[in-house]
Order: sequence, then structure tokens, then C-alpha cells
Amino acid sequence: MDYQYFKVEIKNKVATVAFNRAEKSNALHMPAWTEMKEIFNSLSEQSEVRAIVLVGEGKNFCAGIDLELLMSVGEYQKIECAGRRSEAIRSLVLTLQEAVNAIEKCKKPVLAAVHGGCIGGGVDIVAACDMRYCTEDAYFTIKEIDLGMVADLGTLQRLPKLISPGMVCEMAYTGRKVHGKEAKAIGLVNQTYFSKDELLESVTKLACTIASKSPLSIRGTKEVLKYSRDHSVEDSLNYMAAWNAAMLLSDDLSEAFKASREKRSPEFKD
Repeated sequence: MDYQYFKVEIKNKVATVAFNRAEKSNALHMPAWTEMKEIFNSLSEQSEVRAIVLVGEGKNFCAGIDLELLMSVGEYQKIECAGRRSEAIRSLVLTLQEAVNAIEKCKKPVLAAVHGGCIGGGVDIVAACDMRYCTEDAYFTIKEIDLGMVADLGTLQRLPKLISPGMVCEMAYTGRKVHGKEAKAIGLVNQTYFSKDELLESVTKLACTIASKSPLSIRGTKEVLKYSRDHSVEDSLNYMAAWNAAMLLSDDLSEAFKASREKRSPEFKD
């Protein structure tokens, strides 16, 4: 899979997606945001892909929005009508949000492996992933406050459902760096690692474990977890009952039982 601003490699049913603008600390201009959306929409539908690892080339994971893209917003001042000017800015924000939403909507689990800086829009991106891991020297910062703006691509909506609201407020109001060990302590990441090599090895191994499971069940689990996050327990249980009424009796269930009887690992179809 050839892309200009990302590297995408598929091996052992795991797709590794790498930000590939190292010279810009993996800051994303508009073509990169567009490409990211295309990548995750595509991987979501590729049956041979069962899990995705998101990484960054170079010294940093992702520096968020490229400053040139941010500065280009000033061009909207040329729109004389205030209503049309606001409409155009809203359209831009929604376009960028959809690029991040593509990660959350992807049917396959997405594991973020963070090293170096995860800055501004980078935090928006990892908040949309299913799981987050990092090196001890990695850091996360909601940098938008230092630019005189409000984070607008999902950090303020998703992060309070991942860590304590008070900690989100502290990060969002101060823009301070939260390094690896603290990120682990507050639940922002599942685990920290000493080096980038150790991080990638461990996260890829975990992704391979996920890829060995029933792909139908993994997709269903992600869907139900997302639904449960945003609904009451009662509504979520009702949704779960309807889901399994449709999905429970599958070839994957039969294969799991058969493999158990035969004392072997199950082999699931893509």
C-alpha cells in the first residue's frame, strides 16, 4: 500500500501504519489528514487485516496539525460575510474531525505506540485509538491552549472518558507535558517501555495476539464497547442481546469449539 505521507505494511494480519513526515515531526498538513482518513477507511474493510499498530517515523510520534495549515485559517478573514466565514471554518474543522473519527470507526482494533512527542492533534489521534502504549521518555501535551485556541478534534470529548476529568482539565488548561510514567499512572497508556524498539516489539506482539482471535468477535467487541461507552447499562445490554441474536451462531464459534475438543489453536477465516 503506497502512500506519500504514511508508511503502511501488512504482515501476519497486522497492519503497521507509520506517520512519515519525520522532517516535520510528523505534523500533518491537509493532504496528510486526507490520506490518514483514506488509510483507516481502507484498512477497516480489508479482511486480511485484523489489527492495526499506529507509530511514528523519526524522533516524534506526531506533532499534530502542521502550523502552515493552522496559519492558513487566516485566509478565511477575506470572506466578507461573517456567516459564510464561520460556515467555512466549521467545514474545515469537521473535515479534520472526520480524519480522526476514521480511526475510532475502523472495525479493527488500533494500538498506538507512542515515542517522543505526542502533541496537540497527536493527542486527538491517540484518544481515538483503542489502546495506547509509550516509551518512558514519550510525552503528551494538549498544546492548543498555548496557541490561543481550544482543542477541537476530539481530545476534549474522548479524553474525559479515558482518564479523570480533573486531569484532563489540568492538561487542557496548562498545556504541560505528561511523560510516560505519569501517563501510565493516570491511565492514559496501558504500559510504558524503556526504548522504542522494545515498545514496537511488545505492541506488535500484542496486535498479533488480537489478530489470532475470531475476527468477527473482535469487530463485534469493538462495536459493543463503543456503544456501551456512550449509552446506559440497560440500553447497552439490550443492544448486546440484539447483537448476539444476529452474530452468535457463526463459523467462528463452531471452529472455537472444534479446536478446543481437538486441543489445538483455532484457525479463523478472514
